[in-house]
Amino acid sequence: MVNSDVHAAINVRLALLGLPVAEGSAGGAETRLVAPLLARQRELGRRLTDRLCPVDSRIQAFLDEYLADAPLRPALPASTLVLDRAGLARGLSLPQFGDSFTSAYVHSYRLANGVLHNPVNDRRTTAGVFHIAQGGLPIPDDKISVRKDVFARLLDQALQPPADALELPWSAGSDEPARTFVSLLMRPIVVPEVPGVAPQRTMEVRFIVPGGLVSNLDFVEGIFGNAGDPQLPENDAALDPEHWTGTTGCVILAPHLIHLTKRELGLPHWNDATDRERRDGQCWQSEDERYNGGKAFKICARTAAGVIVTVIADNYFGYCKKEVKTQIGYSANLVGGAEEEHSGGALVFPSYLEGQEFYDRYAGDDWSLEEVLVREEGRFVRQPEGHALDPADPTIVLVPGKAFFSLRERSVSWADDHGGRAAIPLRADRTYIGPHGYRVRMAQSETDPTQWALIGTSAVSTACHKPSTVSGGGKSEISKALTDAFVYGNAYVKDFDQDMETVASILARDFANRFADPARNGTDHREVLSDRRSMGSVIKLLTPSDDYTWEYNEWLRSIPQHIKELVFVVKRFHRPEWGADWRRHFSVGIMNGRSGNALRLDGDKVIVNMLRVGFDQDGSWRLFSLRPDFSPAVKVQTEDDITASTVVPAAVLGLPGELSRKIVANCERLLFQRPDDAIHRGYDKQAERDIAGLDTFLSNFQPLDHQDARDLRDDAVGFSTFSAPVQQLASGVADLADDASPAWWVCSAQPRLVDGKPSKNPRYLQVRPDIADPRATAEADLTVHLNRRIPTSRPAPVPVDIVAAGRRNNPPEPGIPPLCAFNPLHYLELPELFMEFISSMTGKSPSTTGAGSEGALTKGPFNALPAVYDLNAALLSYVLTGYDGWLSCAGYVGPHVRVDHDISLLVPEVFSRISVAERDARTLVEGGFLEKVEDYEFEGRTVRAGRLGHRMTKRFATAYFGRIFMHPDVVFTDAMLRPELQDPEVFAESVDTIVRTHERVASAYFADGTADLACPPLRAVLEIMAHGTTADGRTLEDPSVRELFTRENVLASEWYAARLDAQQAARIRRAAAAVRHLETFVGGADAAEVTERLDLTQRLARARAELARVSSDEYRRGMVGELGLQPELA
Repeated sequence: MVNSDVHAAINVRLALLGLPVAEGSAGGAETRLVAPLLARQRELGRRLTDRLCPVDSRIQAFLDEYLADAPLRPALPASTLVLDRAGLARGLSLPQFGDSFTSAYVHSYRLANGVLHNPVNDRRTTAGVFHIAQGGLPIPDDKISVRKDVFARLLDQALQPPADALELPWSAGSDEPARTFVSLLMRPIVVPEVPGVAPQRTMEVRFIVPGGLVSNLDFVEGIFGNAGDPQLPENDAALDPEHWTGTTGCVILAPHLIHLTKRELGLPHWNDATDRERRDGQCWQSEDERYNGGKAFKICARTAAGVIVTVIADNYFGYCKKEVKTQIGYSANLVGGAEEEHSGGALVFPSYLEGQEFYDRYAGDDWSLEEVLVREEGRFVRQPEGHALDPADPTIVLVPGKAFFSLRERSVSWADDHGGRAAIPLRADRTYIGPHGYRVRMAQSETDPTQWALIGTSAVSTACHKPSTVSGGGKSEISKALTDAFVYGNAYVKDFDQDMETVASILARDFANRFADPARNGTDHREVLSDRRSMGSVIKLLTPSDDYTWEYNEWLRSIPQHIKELVFVVKRFHRPEWGADWRRHFSVGIMNGRSGNALRLDGDKVIVNMLRVGFDQDGSWRLFSLRPDFSPAVKVQTEDDITASTVVPAAVLGLPGELSRKIVANCERLLFQRPDDAIHRGYDKQAERDIAGLDTFLSNFQPLDHQDARDLRDDAVGFSTFSAPVQQLASGVADLADDASPAWWVCSAQPRLVDGKPSKNPRYLQVRPDIADPRATAEADLTVHLNRRIPTSRPAPVPVDIVAAGRRNNPPEPGIPPLCAFNPLHYLELPELFMEFISSMTGKSPSTTGAGSEGALTKGPFNALPAVYDLNAALLSYVLTGYDGWLSCAGYVGPHVRVDHDISLLVPEVFSRISVAERDARTLVEGGFLEKVEDYEFEGRTVRAGRLGHRMTKRFATAYFGRIFMHPDVVFTDAMLRPELQDPEVFAESVDTIVRTHERVASAYFADGTADLACPPLRAVLEIMAHGTTADGRTLEDPSVRELFTRENVLASEWYAARLDAQQAARIRRAAAAVRHLETFVGGADAAEVTERLDLTQRLARARAELARVSSDEYRRGMVGELGLQPELA
């Protein structure tokens, strides 16, 4: 809605509630016109004050039952300002006649580039924050257990905020400000759609906040959407059981609760408290002690009934998002067959720099454009030249197989039906796609706009899933473009004539006798420039390896790096028709009568791209040359933080094999990003572009005025370092008059000042990349369909291919132990992997106030249920799917090599360039690409380094990172691959930190009894973590322990069968409840119009059919390969 529409809509809704409407406001005339109708509605509403909307009725019924034995039963507000349309919260969060709003809880600003809301606290903490009311499900040991009567009093007080908290920012400054609760209905995803098999299912979540905190609703609405007016039957989840999980959540913000004392809330005196109450601070010694020490907290009540109610005594935005995450996880556990995962992810399509000319050899004779046009009848139109166009998107051009692309000729050509060649112009605004899905486009050089190249992108994608990733572990980076870390340069020549002679001698060499194993010698006579030898083969040929003789390796080490790079350049650009006459195509310019050092190809400079991989100890960048044929992968983001996932048998997706596959869905529409690198002007171009947009939601940035914009623009040197969007924003604001509105703006490089220091947690809501660029998403989807020969009218499920979690490492600091024993990439077998997931250790992160364990699968602090439920499901997902467990690092590798997120950016690139057979972890171990880290003795103690699993070796770096870098052997040094070489003592202490954390975290599962809920493999791991062995004395290396994790063992187990039985029973109960509710509603005396309008009769028929389906024995047999349900929740 445009501003005038928002203002009018707000006024109508305020008038409907009988609240003051600002004089002279937009929409005032319309409000007066409909005043009689509004009065009638108010009277009807008064007569129905005891009638809550359906979702609120479900919440209130739960509270009444749950608090039946409590001293009071709080009631939800009968009347709230309902945000029934998206955009109302944004309008309400700022004054109608002003550009800023200040309260005890938030400072808000209208910006030229959106809105800025700075809450009192600039980041969250997890210490002492998470409280759970007693009654219902078990309370984990790491949470604070609260008596039910105390929860009742907290809820009652939450619904009685002070008058100033209820004041709407919209009416700030009015003589008669409007004071009210504001509410929002959301339907976040819990179970993703399985294309062609099962629909997406959501839960219902109600947010209720005092009017002064409406900016929090703007925040969550942006992320999770607005599900409309909860009073309307079309928005009643219970009338749409196909898409509802049967679960409901409620969140109430009440930051004023931090002022309440323990005594007035009914907590016991210290002398009357239990040991746990004393440990948790749930008692008092002094009458003026405030609850939770007067600090932020949240408290929830939940049972297996399917309703969870949470009160949050803070308005930091992150708590709101994390609470929805908590409730999604609660719902996923109760509905079964689903997981809520702390994850990032992307669909990754490897890309290649194809040079000036490219012949598409990827399309074999079994691929034809004719086949595509038959399969896609009605979508593409064949053109006279032989290609095809999509009338709905003229930028997509389908070309026949084996097409030839020439930048020199500016044409795309192919063999026609008459033995000749057909051709069309090659255009920069087109993407050309072959019948197999390989796409080609023109790309302009970042450094020289006169230079262009052809970029090819494979249609074979790799779905990368980064679950269980700690704060600062790189969830977002997995889907970010690699280009921000690029540095551009020219191919270097020291002495042209001499260097070319050296290159020629290398090209002429016979490499057949390089192997250390005599049996492999004398067979490989392929020349460097032969089209039978790939670029990757040449890089391996010129990279030292244990496979080669000592003499050959010494010869390789004697070759200057710039000579090797020249060989790679010649190989990359060589064309068969050149033959041996390649030298005349290369030259250098003449400067001041002397030969220059920048190599040229047919007169154009040869650009070399370099990539940062970490920093030297002095802070300088470690830069490495990329392969001449490397281009960053095309990525379609699939996840970023809150993921809904499910596991289904491969046959359900029409895929081969017995293993199940995982399907994921992003639960968020906008992403709460922390642009760490935006502090460096011009580096994070995506963040600068986003933040300089017109309607961005920002938090923890410094509000700047018009004069600040002028000062920035006047600093020509500093101003020039920003990307164009920031420059345009600042210039536009600088040109405004001092009294012009908006009065404020935000610069991406200037975080909010907290106590005089820049906040380390600046945030903004980014439009999800796959939504922001729908054309690129659609283009990727088309190529997947083409490659898999599936009509675009049918869905093409894209299950997960690679699972690689992320860890944040840090060197030792005062008060913070070291956590830096991992090298860049580890593979962990399931026992070690789940030790890691159970503890979920993390180093320091800008979004948190310290380092330590984030708990099971990194969401422990935000889990309202025992973490063992999630762990059981997660373990099953790995066992059933057979995914290898990879772990990449961020922050540091060892105590001395800082890498930030450079490794996180590389992981999807390298995995997308490794074939399915190559990336099998067992094959990599057998081939020496991964080495097992062993326990060892150090200074009289055993260092349990075996818990680090397997780590990548120099062989892995050379073979697979050689598909990205020209010199992969120098990118990852021995000290990075074996961090113990940097500092043996720190390495040992890091491992000790891991083992101590394992012991501490696992012990909590025995302290609270939830270890008894663990499935047998998980129980064994918990016992070993806590006590060193299982209860019957077996160690981690015992074969009988490791056999517990095999797929065969799990499928044959009684405990897995019990999960499937529980899942079926729950689905039967849910389906029966849906039938009963629909029958009752349809049979109501006043339901005829709604029944016809919503076609409820047909919904009832489908509900009855679903009940019959899930009740059958055949259905139970088909569930094998699913996650099932924790039996205790059935």
